[in-house]
Amino acid sequence: MHKKALIITGGSKGIGFASIQIFAENGWDCINISRQLCTHPGTINFNCDLRSEDWEQTIDFPKLLAHYQQIALVHNAACCMNDSMVNLESTQLRQTLELNIIAANRLNQQVIPHLKDSSAILYIGSTLSEKAVPNTASYTISKHAIVGMMRATCQDLIGTGIHTGCICPGITDTEMLRQRVNNDANILNQLAQLQSMNRLIDPREIAEVIYFCANHPVINGSVIHSHLGQREN
Repeated sequence: MHKKALIITGGSKGIGFASIQIFAENGWDCINISRQLCTHPGTINFNCDLRSEDWEQTIDFPKLLAHYQQIALVHNAACCMNDSMVNLESTQLRQTLELNIIAANRLNQQVIPHLKDSSAILYIGSTLSEKAVPNTASYTISKHAIVGMMRATCQDLIGTGIHTGCICPGITDTEMLRQRVNNDANILNQLAQLQSMNRLIDPREIAEVIYFCANHPVINGSVIHSHLGQREN
């Protein structure tokens, strides 16, 4: 049987959880790597902190991936801190980069040797992958970097049959967003008005884009903005 697997970081909630739902509905095995367990039935969970020094040692990647013919590796886990270039401490920048960038590279090194033709490596960026807003310095830096990582992935895997892309969501109704604004309904409404359809994006909408990209090599090397059309002031 042509066995397929989704490997995703940060799959316990938000876009990650929605992605597991959609891939599972389409017959894929789903493997979540995150600090919290994904509660979707059938998910294979590896509970670990992607910032720790030795998290890779908790997973036997050769055994885990040996029987899959198609793998979609989705780098979704990220943190977003409230910081500014005026006072950004290097320690805080390192913490953000460790999760948003370094963890993706560490996971690539474990998984790429096991990827076969038609597999995909997908990175989750942001509208802030190609612009900036105030007080998101470390996040913006990391999301610009994730585009560079995707483009390097594309070039270095030419000829392997493995494709890559960077999906850049707009303002999505996730736990991370709500925590950032303290679940303030007025702020959430203001953010919704920044998008042309006057609403926040549902995580499942982004998950559907991720699923499409996993199955369509034509997107190889592409930055795919998924933001409902944003108002530019």
